[in-house]
Amino acid sequence: MSPVRSGGGVQAGLADVLALRREVLARSEALREVREASASPAAAPARGQGEAPAAGFAETLGHALEKVSAAQQRSAEMQAAYERGEVTDVAKVMLARQESGVAFEATLQVRNKLLSAYQEIMRMGS
Repeated sequence: MSPVRSGGGVQAGLADVLALRREVLARSEALREVREASASPAAAPARGQGEAPAAGFAETLGHALEKVSAAQQRSAEMQAAYERGEVTDVAKVMLARQESGVAFEATLQVRNKLLSAYQEIMRMGS
């Protein structure tokens, strides 16, 4: 986390505090998502003989992309509602923007890792 700078007046101090708040909220949301994701496989019951197989990689990736898209859509809707004057809580709008930003960044990092792994596999065959 970035430290709060002193000096520069009340506006600069306020901007630093708001930036720090956004960073804390983003990290808290990311940690919550990680906690939920790690809790779901542990909470899932063991598969029996007659049950359907677990979701494949492509299906899991597709669901994750749908969630990211939904978060971005929700953020856009909240921002538009705020601009129309329907939503008055700026914190909720900013939180939705941060959530969609963190989701997009995480998706981008996963894509980069997948691309890197694919390139490594392709180099192995040569």
